[in-house]
Amino acid sequence: MYSAVRISIALVAISVLLFGGACILLPRAYDVPAFTPRKGTRFWKLPTGSQIGYLSIESTTESKRSPIVYVHGGPGGAVRDAHITALQPLASLGHDIYFYDQIGSGQSERLEDVTEYSVARHCADLNALLEQIKSPKVILIGHSWGAMLVVNYLQNYPTDRIEKIVFEVPGPILPIDLTIKDRLPDPRLGLTSPTATNRETNERTNNWRVRWVRAGAYRWGIKLGSDREMDRFMAYWDRELSRSTICFSKTDLPAQAGSGYYAHIMTVQSFEDVPDQRAVLAQLEIPVLVLKAQCDNQPWGYAAEYLELFKQSELGLVTHSGHDMATEQPELYLELVAKFLSKSQKD
Repeated sequence: MYSAVRISIALVAISVLLFGGACILLPRAYDVPAFTPRKGTRFWKLPTGSQIGYLSIESTTESKRSPIVYVHGGPGGAVRDAHITALQPLASLGHDIYFYDQIGSGQSERLEDVTEYSVARHCADLNALLEQIKSPKVILIGHSWGAMLVVNYLQNYPTDRIEKIVFEVPGPILPIDLTIKDRLPDPRLGLTSPTATNRETNERTNNWRVRWVRAGAYRWGIKLGSDREMDRFMAYWDRELSRSTICFSKTDLPAQAGSGYYAHIMTVQSFEDVPDQRAVLAQLEIPVLVLKAQCDNQPWGYAAEYLELFKQSELGLVTHSGHDMATEQPELYLELVAKFLSKSQKD
């Protein structure tokens, strides 16, 4: 009798171990669309070693104004069709527009060595691609993490070619100052919070397979899951996170492929290596527009720091929108950006 009990316990233990091992070691599938390369994509092979995919839209006027470089969110995000559609009319104002996917995401190359993904690498790539454009002046538009990347670029590279900057729904300046996270905005702005939070999504989607793969990248610098598998997880994760990026839509946004998992987690890990160079920003004379969405999932204190550090800064409010302004309020978003770009330095 006791032998039978021991055998039963052993079988249960083995089954649990096998099930647990399968959850951790076996690749997982996610119900998301396959990644489809964007028509018209071209590539830069940068001196940094990065192969970067980009889409360029030529201005539709005879007189040229400074080109615009759009720096997408993430880290590990990708250029989305909604942003291209929303900003494309700026070509009628004389701007060439460049939409590029950062290394490790979208149309761009995935790196074999995951430890090469970092804030410093993204900054070096941005500097190198601005050299490719060969324009004496450029305008930067940074979305969310893209704003963080642009700020770090300004702290480490010459800024004489930067004509204007749009920081839209910006993430925190690095290193993150947590003391400003809970600052309250002026009530007259009418800011509110989205109904869903990133924390809720992270808790729901953080399965054991993902934890195992993340540990392999963090601790040993290796890929315990293929780029294909983990990028599909990112598409699933992005879809779930989109609930906190919209305010008034009653339906979930569809999953969009293209985000890069390893570029995301390793770049976030490198946040800890960024030195505090805020004093550099306070010396800059670049005109800056800080766009804040009424229902943004980023704390007000982070946007307020941009307004305080940059001497020539102004606030633009996109009402009736969450973090994804190009999806919820594309017309107002475009209007505010176009108005800012059309201003002369003397206005």
